[in-house]
Amino acid sequence: MEREAVLVGIDVGTSKVCALIGEVSRDGRLTIMGHGTVPASGLKKGVVINIDQTVRSIADAVERAERLSGWKIDRAFVGVGGQHVESLNSPGQVAVTGHQREVTREDVNRAIEVARAVSIPSNREVLHVERRGFTVDGQEGVKDPLGMSALRLEVETHIVTASATAVQNLSKCVAAAGVKIDELVVNSLASSEAVLNETEKELGVGLADIGAGTIDLALFQDGSPFHTRVLPVGGNNVTNDVAIGLKTSLLVAEELKVRHGTCDLRAVTDDEEISVSVLGEDAGRTVSRLEVCQIIEARMRETFELMHNEIRAAGVGMLPAGILLTGGAAQLAGAAELGREVLQMPVRVVAPSGIGGLVDTLLNPSYSTAVGLLQWGAASLGAGEPTRYESAPARGGLGRLRDALRSVFP
Repeated sequence: MEREAVLVGIDVGTSKVCALIGEVSRDGRLTIMGHGTVPASGLKKGVVINIDQTVRSIADAVERAERLSGWKIDRAFVGVGGQHVESLNSPGQVAVTGHQREVTREDVNRAIEVARAVSIPSNREVLHVERRGFTVDGQEGVKDPLGMSALRLEVETHIVTASATAVQNLSKCVAAAGVKIDELVVNSLASSEAVLNETEKELGVGLADIGAGTIDLALFQDGSPFHTRVLPVGGNNVTNDVAIGLKTSLLVAEELKVRHGTCDLRAVTDDEEISVSVLGEDAGRTVSRLEVCQIIEARMRETFELMHNEIRAAGVGMLPAGILLTGGAAQLAGAAELGREVLQMPVRVVAPSGIGGLVDTLLNPSYSTAVGLLQWGAASLGAGEPTRYESAPARGGLGRLRDALRSVFP
């Protein structure tokens, strides 16, 4: 296997920080060489609230990945989460200027520049300008207009923005851990690289990455995203409800949720008992498993209803390929069944696939973002082709391709 480049992805989440090192072969295959996962501290709902603790978490994860791979990490693709992530769709149109009236790359770039010239508040930073499709002289649905004869070129773009200060704080933490940033990638778009296929994106599909503190949501149609949002709820909300409902510690509540919890109440009988330890009491007590699962089901039902409202607000009637759930909290038993009932569309739980190397633990929904960051990086290595995702000018447009090709071997 000829190695094309070594890439690094760092997923800085509410409950864990994961660093992955992968090598990309000439034919685009991804092999994981090292990974480091540590519990995160210093983050709340995907946003940095303590710089020192976050730096330490990132540095620890990086060090573990380095030890396992024998590779020194100096730069990485880093995931961005948090409720401050928002998106909008913006069109741009230009007259085609060449003397033969053929669409050139320059025309495409000008159209994208017009589209991205929407007024975005100064406290927000543009992370992605995603081309959704082109219209050439009124002909819609053109994926690649290069070389076509035309007088007028229109582009529809999907622009993802984030709070400038939240992005700066995250960037500061990564830099303080000794890592340069290749590109900041919104978590939901990274996860979709790991778990969605082209057919699903063409048909219309939603991806909900349910983490500990947030749900990263991305909706796709005609092959590209049109709605990106982060909802401020996640697995921790379920754990908190169980802890309050049973008057027990968060640690015990988390264990109850993972070991005995389900969102599918039909799977629970009335007479099942579980012993739990209670705050301030030496001797434990027994609770009915049904009571635990009713608390879990109520919170997860509310979570899916929030998701349902967000999908409706995005103006979507139906997503033929349904909603795919991934992320650590998507592994809760019965989540897909409850999701189907509330969302009234197909729902299933998915994990990353199509990677080689040290993958036993990584083919798990909680690693979708980390694996997706590597696949995002691998996709942007196709330097011969135009990049699918133009990055913000602050990241230097095509400069990131040159950066990412930093370790090309003869």
